[in-house]
Amino acid sequence: MIRYLLIVLLLVTIVAGAFEWESANFGAPGPKSRRGDETVVLIPPGVGLSGVAQQLADDRVIDRAELFAIGVRLRGNTGKLKAGEYGIPSQASMYDIMEILIAGRTVQHKFTAAEGLTSDMIFKLVQSDPALLGDAGAEPAEGTLLPETYLFTHGAGRAEIIGRMQSEQKSLLDKLWRTRAPDIPLKSVQEAIVLASIVEKETAIADERRHIAAVFENRLRLGMKLQSDPTIIYGITRGYPIGRRILQSEINAPSPYNTYVVPALPVGPICNPGKDSIQAVLNPAPSKDLYFVANGTGGHTFSATQAEQDRNVALWRRIHDRPK
Repeated sequence: MIRYLLIVLLLVTIVAGAFEWESANFGAPGPKSRRGDETVVLIPPGVGLSGVAQQLADDRVIDRAELFAIGVRLRGNTGKLKAGEYGIPSQASMYDIMEILIAGRTVQHKFTAAEGLTSDMIFKLVQSDPALLGDAGAEPAEGTLLPETYLFTHGAGRAEIIGRMQSEQKSLLDKLWRTRAPDIPLKSVQEAIVLASIVEKETAIADERRHIAAVFENRLRLGMKLQSDPTIIYGITRGYPIGRRILQSEINAPSPYNTYVVPALPVGPICNPGKDSIQAVLNPAPSKDLYFVANGTGGHTFSATQAEQDRNVALWRRIHDRPK
């Protein structure tokens, strides 16, 4: 009997020791990253626990695949590990890695479309992004995308990102259109996008957008031409920089986008405006101004009469032509 009890006690001691060793080993710091502060690991779907463990070992974030698999099983987490792309911190323990995979804390990639880019420009950025997959589909129509930074995980498709930009713009427009000022001279969401695209290209200063929107809307009410230089450029290059001054012949040239010729809004948007420019045209600043011109400091000087505008233009020309 005593011998039997000694054997049981020995077995219990061995098992307890084994559990203690496993627990200490599972929580011990792992290998250092070979480069930087983390190692990117891609866990494919459907590989099972052994496949996950082997992938982690192949990427050298753990030393022994079988010990990781045993530790996960002992903790009842066999079916809880999620596939995806992970940034495993340098020297993360097997326990930490298990927790990361259970939580699904995958690497978040970013795709940024800046305000004022044309659909062609954004489409090319989507096509060239190495973290996106698949065909982007057809190039979207001008002015149908919402410029923003979009987060996505490994496996996201190019067409999916394009679809998100279109969906986000539609949702934003549905929301903002309902809050528009009652007296704006814009009859539809499409007209709002067209004018917002012009405002977007006229200024990069956020505080000016509502004022510039007011100038254009005042002109629309009076039947005045908008006379926006970016609309000429869009008609020539489809929004790409012209690299020189606009010629007088181009100012006079007939084009469905040239607002020195077209007596109202152009035929369509000239870029993809951001949220602030859309808000600006739907709720412009209170102003009677009809003109603006660059002031030499990155902003604009506004005026309500042609005489004031002529003086401001003359001042701008002196600043612009001043020897550098």
